[in-house]
Amino acid sequence: MHPTSTIVAALDAVRKRYGHVVALDGLDLAVRRGEVYALLGPNGAGKTTTLSLLLGLTAPDAGRVTLFGRSPHDLEARRRIGVMLQSAALPEALHVLDLIRLVRSYYPTPRTVADIAALAGITAILDRPYAKLSGGQQRRVQFALALCGEPELLFLDEPTVGLDTESRQAFWTTIRTLVGNGCAVILTTHYLEEAEALADRVGVIAQGRLFAEGSVDAIRSRVGQRQIRCLSRLSAEVAGAWPDVRLARRDGDWLTIHTPAPERVLRELLAADVDLRELEVRRAGLAEALGEITREAA
Repeated sequence: MHPTSTIVAALDAVRKRYGHVVALDGLDLAVRRGEVYALLGPNGAGKTTTLSLLLGLTAPDAGRVTLFGRSPHDLEARRRIGVMLQSAALPEALHVLDLIRLVRSYYPTPRTVADIAALAGITAILDRPYAKLSGGQQRRVQFALALCGEPELLFLDEPTVGLDTESRQAFWTTIRTLVGNGCAVILTTHYLEEAEALADRVGVIAQGRLFAEGSVDAIRSRVGQRQIRCLSRLSAEVAGAWPDVRLARRDGDWLTIHTPAPERVLRELLAADVDLRELEVRRAGLAEALGEITREAA
């Protein structure tokens, strides 16, 4: 058990319905200080509703929602969070520096402008109008605004959409720095490599319920399937007909086989093609694990 003082955000038996649609069905969830919690699941699973409840944008029909042990509407609790949503409507005529100064004014002890700009990687664009920025630059400014109050909990909803690879890597580095200093992060993302790179814990939500929770490795281990990949002259049709093969496909010279019994399939493979090369066996990735958990939920 983790002491209550380490819990920064929680939902306890929360239910939420929109008309005849059940968005959340008795959801229990707790996020701890100094961790990245990735909330994953298919569209319509209840992720957006979960964030809306924690941010106080909507109220539960049943159950309890808390931020730092308080109501999400409590001003003291709200001053301890930072929010970067998937879409943001900001005054486009303002310069980046003016936007930062405006948001800093909402907090009694905000971060310095220089610190905010350095963390978000926007020092070079402080004097530019927000409307003149590229999509990726605007996302970095939105991240900067989420950091203004030196939050203890960050809500990041698809934060790296529109960022190039270099900017995404820099973003990940900043998140690791913040978490290392005790900040908690609730992350939603469709980039599963982002969840694998950052998350201390993953929660898989489907049909309004939490179907799996744990480390990335724990989630991946729920799938017994392995992936065999090699350079081989065998056709996917031949390999796909073997017992224990769930899927076989070719990508150029590469043959990929999915199987829950890799030892038996490897024997078949080596007997059928003695000239195969670059053989590797991988466990299921997070994408395969999420797919299987979602199918179980259905």
